Amino acid sequence: MKDIARQCGVSVATVSKALNGLQDIGEDTRRRVLEAADSLGYTTNAAARALKTKRTYNIGVLFVDPMHSGLAHEFFSTVLDGIRQAAEEQGYDITFISGRVGQSGTSFLQHCVYRGVDGVVIASADFSDPLITELVDSSLPVVSIDHVFNNHIAVMSDNLPGMSELVRYVVSRGHRRLALIHGEKTTVTLARLTGFFRSCEELGVPIREDWVREGVFHDPDGCGEITRELLSQSERPSCIFFPDDYSYIGGFNAIMEAGLRIPEDISVVGYDGLPLSRIVKPVLTTWRQDTEGLGRTAALRLVELIERPRTAILDRVIVSGRLQEGGSVADLRNR
Repeated sequence: MKDIARQCGVSVATVSKALNGLQDIGEDTRRRVLEAADSLGYTTNAAARALKTKRTYNIGVLFVDPMHSGLAHEFFSTVLDGIRQAAEEQGYDITFISGRVGQSGTSFLQHCVYRGVDGVVIASADFSDPLITELVDSSLPVVSIDHVFNNHIAVMSDNLPGMSELVRYVVSRGHRRLALIHGEKTTVTLARLTGFFRSCEELGVPIREDWVREGVFHDPDGCGEITRELLSQSERPSCIFFPDDYSYIGGFNAIMEAGLRIPEDISVVGYDGLPLSRIVKPVLTTWRQDTEGLGRTAALRLVELIERPRTAILDRVIVSGRLQEGGSVADLRNR
């Protein structure tokens, strides 16, 4: 930085302001400093910066997937990419946090301390796990996605209104025999169940308890088995709601095996709005979540919490999605 200052004829403080994007210097001075820095091969010394700022500019991302799909997970891959993009724009790197360091088992909090992260985004985990509770209750800044902890920032999809909109759309097309396959009991599932039951009640649509079935998110095989059970009944639903677009593939296979057509014989809707929902035929009607927005918002709110802890608001942020109308819901109004 002294070399840059000497070449530009400015103070080291001015060089620091230019390199850190501060606004109280002129644009011409900023340009000259940045050009000089580039010509001299300047790069930030991370260790020195950490000593000066007391931050590592590294945030942890905790992603635990029980289905072991890793970074290829159809939903979370975009969430994680949103986190990465926003973190990099703010000058932060990301480190994935797990329960291991090398060959040794460790807690999530211990792994965070070992990696020296400034804060953590909990993207996916068993939120009832005591090791998650230990992390959340620590002094480390934490932002969670799709789960609310008291006195912490939570970034949430609009699961309740999203499910409500799906129900209203299906009912508007003349359907009253609705079946719902939902995921395991999580904050997400409870919100969607509330949206389903509330909308059916408001619209006067009867709910058959044996048509509300618990499955597992991201599980085509299990979803396919439940679909076969629903189709084997003497009276079958006119429309089946699936827990997510990926699990719908199992339901699709079960419907094809039964010799039925979509939507002529039975209608279907998904949830998430994954790219595959626009590839299958017919195009799947689903609720398209803003997965990149979830990740970006979580990363930005975490950086705010790290850098301005006294003014950051510990609230719940809702990221809205939208209805993706496909061809998988028949119009029964004139039948």
